[in-house]
Amino acid sequence: MEQRNKKSILAVSVGLAANCLLAALKTTIGIAGHSPALLADGINSTSDVAYGIVVSVFMRLSGKPPDDDHPYGHSQMETIAAVVVGAFVITTAIAIFWDSVDNIYELLTGKSDFGGAEEIALWVALLTVFVKIGLSFWTLNIGRKTQNPAVLALGSDHRNDIFSALAATIGIIFGRIGYLWVDPLAGAVVSLIILYTGIQILRESAADLMDTLPGKQLAGQITELAGSVEGVKHIEDIHAHRFGPFLVANVTVCVDGFLSVAEGDAIATKVENILIDNIEFMRNVHVHYHPAESPACQTTQKEKHRFTETRRKLKKNTRI
Repeated sequence: MEQRNKKSILAVSVGLAANCLLAALKTTIGIAGHSPALLADGINSTSDVAYGIVVSVFMRLSGKPPDDDHPYGHSQMETIAAVVVGAFVITTAIAIFWDSVDNIYELLTGKSDFGGAEEIALWVALLTVFVKIGLSFWTLNIGRKTQNPAVLALGSDHRNDIFSALAATIGIIFGRIGYLWVDPLAGAVVSLIILYTGIQILRESAADLMDTLPGKQLAGQITELAGSVEGVKHIEDIHAHRFGPFLVANVTVCVDGFLSVAEGDAIATKVENILIDNIEFMRNVHVHYHPAESPACQTTQKEKHRFTETRRKLKKNTRI
C-alpha cells in the first residue's frame, strides 16, 4: 500500500513539474513567436498546473491511515481527485473550442492580423508532443498498476495534450505557408476530443462515488470462488462496493439447513478467506448464510435453473 501511494504521488509530481515548465515555455514563446495556437496550448498547460496542485493535495490526503470515521481508509479521495481532473478537462475543452471559433470568425471577417508564427514556436510545439507522449505512456502504466483513478485521469489528460500540441504544430506549419484557417479549425476538432475524454473521466469517477456495483466479470468470479467451497449449495446474493481501489463484498450463500451454527460459520469463514486471497484489492468480505431449504434460497435456485435452461436452448437454436 505504501509503495502504491509513493508511485501515485510520483506520477502526479512529475506531471506537475513537466506542466509547469511547458506552461512557462509555451506561453512565453507563444507571445514572442506570434503563435496564437502555441499560446492557447500554453494556457491549457497553465490550467493543468492549477488542477495538478489540487490533485497533489488530494493524493496526499488519500494516503492517510484508517480511523474511526473512515475504517476503510481515505482512498475515496483519489476518486474525488479524478472528478476534479474531469471538471478541469471539460472546462479546458470548452475554452479551446470557444477560442477556436472566435479565431475563425476573425479570420473570415478580416479582423485578424495574424500572418504566421516564428519557427521557434514550431520547435516548442514539437517538443511538447514528444514530452507528452512519454508522460502519457508512463503515467497510464502507473495508473493501471496501482488502479488509481486520479493517476489514470492524469494519464488521459496527458494523452489529450498530445492531440492539442499536434493541433498547434499543424496550425503553425500551415500558418507559415499561408493557410491561416487550419490553426483554429484543428483547435476546434481537438477540443471535441478533449471534451469527450473529460466526460468519460467524470462518468467513471461518478460511478465510483455513487457506489455503482462492479460488473458481471467480478460477480462471476465471486460466484465461481464461493461456489467451490465445500458446503455451499449455491449463491443467493452478491453486493460489492468500491472504496477507492479496494473492494468490500457482501455475499449470501445457501447451506444445508441441518448444519449447526458453528458448521455454517466455518463455511462462511472459508468463503471469506478464498475471496480475499484470490481477488485483487478485495479488502473485506461479509458472508451471510441461509438454509438451502428456505423460501429465498428455493426461489434463487429456481431462477438459476430457469436461466440455465434458457441459455442452453438459445445455444441449441444458434447451432441449428
